[in-house]
Amino acid sequence: MLKPPSKREGEVDIHPTAIISHHAKLGAGVKVGPYSIIGDKVVIGDHNIIEAHVVIEAWTEIGENNHLYPFTVVGTPPQDLKFKGEKSRVIIGNNNIFREFITVNLGTLGGGGVTSIGNNNYFMAYSHIAHDCKVGNGVIFGNAGTLAGHVEVEDYATVGAFSGVHQHCVVGKYSFIGGYSVITRDVLPYSKTVGNRAKTYGVNFIGLRRSGFSPEAIQNIKSAYKILLQSRLNTTQALEKIEREINNSPEVSYLVDFIRRSKRGIIK
Repeated sequence: MLKPPSKREGEVDIHPTAIISHHAKLGAGVKVGPYSIIGDKVVIGDHNIIEAHVVIEAWTEIGENNHLYPFTVVGTPPQDLKFKGEKSRVIIGNNNIFREFITVNLGTLGGGGVTSIGNNNYFMAYSHIAHDCKVGNGVIFGNAGTLAGHVEVEDYATVGAFSGVHQHCVVGKYSFIGGYSVITRDVLPYSKTVGNRAKTYGVNFIGLRRSGFSPEAIQNIKSAYKILLQSRLNTTQALEKIEREINNSPEVSYLVDFIRRSKRGIIK
């Protein structure tokens, strides 16, 4: 027996089997597929595609032009035993793709109360974004890439398939984490970092070239890494040497600042 066609309510396309709270706010051009559930405190912007069997709950705000594939779950309670149902949020930007079985948990009061995701990110199937994480823009998660709580992933980083990132770690801009890696300290910007436990294997040259970095910028980054990873200097001495010898590069200045503000220490 054929199912009845989806019904249109204004500019919103809602399948008749979807369950949507009357208090939820849906923007123009939103499509909601079969058996999806949207809670009463959810705000969804224009032109989002929500496929079948998606669950969006609690205080979740979603921007525009996102695509949530089947069995994505957003805004459910964090997997944190200290959580007692207090108000916390998930905030998602624009143009993100969430493939099958993605989970994005609410924040906690102890972590600031917000789990946030920026724009133009691609999350492959089974990725997990835990409570109070901050994911920037242009990030790629391989299948089952997993963040523990309070992790920050900066712009244009890649988290490889089946990799896990420990609580409170920072993944630097334009870094590449190889598949099946275990990350327990901060991942250096522009780096290739792989393994269990992970080690840094130099500069992410392919990623930098694809992202439009100039040959000069890449050479500056390479020179900084040579001092940091191959000299016999300790980290403090290496940073001082980098600043003396490569003092006209914004990319290198960012790298030095990243290392100095690291709280968990860096992977070398």
